[in-house]
Amino acid sequence: MSRKTYSLSAAAIIGVAGLSFSSADMSGAIAQESDADLVSVPEPQADEIEFVAQEVVQAIPEVGEEVVEEIATPQASSLRQLVGLVNTDTQLTEQMRCLAGAVYFESRGEPLDGQLAVAKVVINRADDRRFPASYCGVVYQRAQFSFVKNGSMPRIRTGSKAWDRAKAIARIAHDGMWDSDAQDSLYFHAKYVRPSWSRKKQRRTSINTHIFYR
Repeated sequence: MSRKTYSLSAAAIIGVAGLSFSSADMSGAIAQESDADLVSVPEPQADEIEFVAQEVVQAIPEVGEEVVEEIATPQASSLRQLVGLVNTDTQLTEQMRCLAGAVYFESRGEPLDGQLAVAKVVINRADDRRFPASYCGVVYQRAQFSFVKNGSMPRIRTGSKAWDRAKAIARIAHDGMWDSDAQDSLYFHAKYVRPSWSRKKQRRTSINTHIFYR
């Protein structure tokens, strides 16, 4: 955050309103006019003059500069409690909607830690060079998520509790508010299938009906 600094000299701080000099005997005096009265200050002798070693500096924000407040992470003793504390009334960005959509369609019937694990897979893929570099890119990548049909996401029941939970889980995963047993997983599948690729991956965890791999 950039700031400008303004330096004020000692004379400017005193703020002299007017100067008058006596021409009769050349023994000058400085007069400072204030709101209260007129004060005469004797002229200092040469050996009495003191100089300020350090200039006075006042930091002032630039015009139009905004102060950004740090938003604290809600404190919770369980993932369920944290989900209840997260505000889901705010409008989602396109990327966060893709992340929440993946949670909703892939795991809305799973326990909360299972939903968080699915969100972590999407996030981990977006951070991995082998996959697209955005949540939407990961979700809509060809032949990766079965709920995506013809490059689009099915209609979401936006008024449902399942959607509210999915939005909360997406926010928690995106902001790193809660650790997931999925850790650095990049793949997952349901227990009732056994894809050939799973034999070549490192198994990380199993949560309800899903198995997660790196």
